Amino acid sequence: MSDSIVWKVLEQPGHEFANIAEKGDGWELSGTAVLLHEHSPSRIDYVIKCDSSWSTRSAHVFGVIGGETFTIDLEADADKGWTYNGVTRPATIGCVDVDLGFSPSTNTLPIRRLALNVGQEAEVRAAWLQFPSFELKELIQVYRREGDKVYRYESGGGSFSCTLDVNDAGFVTDYPGLWRAEPST
Repeated sequence: MSDSIVWKVLEQPGHEFANIAEKGDGWELSGTAVLLHEHSPSRIDYVIKCDSSWSTRSAHVFGVIGGETFTIDLEADADKGWTYNGVTRPATIGCVDVDLGFSPSTNTLPIRRLALNVGQEAEVRAAWLQFPSFELKELIQVYRREGDKVYRYESGGGSFSCTLDVNDAGFVTDYPGLWRAEPST
C-alpha cells in the first residue's frame, strides 16, 4: 500500500512531494521539499520510519540549503528518548512523534496514530525539528477531530491554531496560509 501527495508552498515559491508506504512491520513516510530559503534554491529530503502503531522510530533529513549540504539523523529509543546525530536530547524525552518544521507531512503521523473519532481530542508531544535553525525541541500539540476529514490543530499552548483539511490517507490537503495540496486526477 502506498499513498502520495504534492503540496504547493504558499508563503514562497516551492513544492513538496510526500509518500507513505507500508514497510515490513511498520510505515515509512518520505518526501522531498524544493523551495527558496532566503532567496536561495534549496532541497530537503526526508525518510521517517514508524512502527506499526505509527510511533516514530527514526527520521533522516538531508539536503542542500543556501549551497550548503546537511544531514540530520534523529532516533527514538523504546522509552522515547531521542538522539540528534547520535547526541542525546533530554528536552525531547517522551516525544512520540517527529514534526518537521518545513513540511505538512508530519501532521499525518499523529492523525493516523491517534485515529480519533469525530469530537475527540488528544494532546501530542512531538520532537520538533525547527526550520531553518534545525534545532530539536519539544512541541506540545493538540489535535481535535471536528469532521470526517477536518482537524483543529493547536501548538504552543494555543498560540498557534488552525483548521486542517485532510484526505483519506491522513495527508493535510489545506494548511491555511502555508501549504495546499495540488489537484490530482
